[in-house]
Order: sequence, then structure tokens, then C-alpha cells
Amino acid sequence: METNQTLQESTMQSEPQKEHEWLQKLVGEWVYESEAIMGSDQPPVKATGTETVKSLGGFWVLAEGEGEMPGCGAATTVMTIGYNPQQQKFVGTWVGSMMSYLWLYEGELDASETVLTLNNEGPSMSGDGKMAKYKDVIELKDNNHRVMTSHALGEDGQWHQFMTVNYRRK
Repeated sequence: METNQTLQESTMQSEPQKEHEWLQKLVGEWVYESEAIMGSDQPPVKATGTETVKSLGGFWVLAEGEGEMPGCGAATTVMTIGYNPQQQKFVGTWVGSMMSYLWLYEGELDASETVLTLNNEGPSMSGDGKMAKYKDVIELKDNNHRVMTSHALGEDGQWHQFMTVNYRRK
């Protein structure tokens, strides 16, 4: 059994683990193109922008995006992702200048170590005031290309992809 001091030392003075090192692959300057489905009877909406991803101590990545957000116009977004060894899960947050909701991430890396799935819960896109389950999936295609897809869990129990973002390193 760990003492409080030992637990505090392991939490407050830890070394980056392989999961933290994986996140460092996201660090850099990126340009993106997104495509969002705004409704089944509407054509997809495309948007572009830039993202700067910085490392925070080798444990976290901070991603600040600037560009168009489908249906919202110009927007700034901030995503944080880290790894919590105690929970053995990736954790993080997402906020955007177009809304007041703080999205909380919890997820895991797949066995191939190329796909990070971040689960979250937030306001339903239907605008009915209910909460809904979502997931953002980040796939590393190579060192200079990654794809993020966003999915919502439908009332039919199936995941429905509503956005795809292609990031290419500048």
C-alpha cells in the first residue's frame, strides 16, 4: 500500500510514459480541411483553418485551432490531451469560442497505436436540451497527416459520423 507521500511523489514527479510520447507526434503547425454533415437533406459543409499543437512538459499537448467552424463562422478552439497512468486512460478537454460547454475527454489508444478514441458527452445536436454521447477519433496516417472524425451515438444505438477533419503538417 502506498503512503500519501509516495502517492503524491508519483503523481507530482512522474516521468513521461509511452502514451505521453505518442501524443508528442501531434506537436507542430498544421493546416486543416473539414467536412461536416449538417443534416441528412443538406450537402456537407467544408471549412479550413490552422492548428498549432504544443507540448506541455512532455505530458500534455495543447492544440489551438483558428478557422471556420461549419455553421458557426470564424472560431477558435482549444484541445488538451494527456494520459493519466492511474486511470490508464487518455484524458483531455475541448472548448470553442462558439459555445459555453466544456467537453471532457476520456479514451484509449488502439493496439496498432495509430488510432486514439476520445469519448465524451455533451449537449445533443438536436437542440432538445438533452445530453448525448460522442466520440472523436484521431488517426495518424503518417508523420505529416492525421484525420479526426467526430461521431454521435444515435437513438438507434449506432455511431453516426458527422465530421471529418484532415490535418496536414505545414
